[in-house]
Amino acid sequence: MFKDIFLPCLWAFLSSLVFCGIFNVHDKKIILVSALGGGLGWFAYLLAAPSESVVMQNFIAAVTVALFSEFMSRIFKAPSTVFLVIGVLPMVPGGGIYYTMEYGVQGNTAMFIEKGLETISIAGAIAVGVSIASALFRLYSYFQAQQFKQRENMVIRYDRNNNK
Repeated sequence: MFKDIFLPCLWAFLSSLVFCGIFNVHDKKIILVSALGGGLGWFAYLLAAPSESVVMQNFIAAVTVALFSEFMSRIFKAPSTVFLVIGVLPMVPGGGIYYTMEYGVQGNTAMFIEKGLETISIAGAIAVGVSIASALFRLYSYFQAQQFKQRENMVIRYDRNNNK
């Protein structure tokens, strides 16, 4: 179990940690939390393995990382892209891009098309997952702000009625 789940998450955490240095993130807390997002995303990816679809696994992991980055951006008062980009990096289909190009150069058209469509599907799943999670979080924030305004208006009306 350790080798199957926790070790890959540790590698994703460490690779995200390295990318924090490459992207010039300075705050130590944000560095650790961003790298934790990469490990959390890979953990979600592994938990979604019973779906037997690499595209669905990447979608679920992207939604997890996007929600995590939105929450952490509110907690640390930092842009969510800091947490999001670093958290999504372990899921980027770099191997798929490499093999697509390799098959294209070799002239293996069938494998080129198969691997290319798979890679594009994975990248699309990551993009859609991030977009959906971000939209849901912003929609929740909008409705929360509307409720706050309604409560504030009720308090103001109550004060006006009692001060007369």
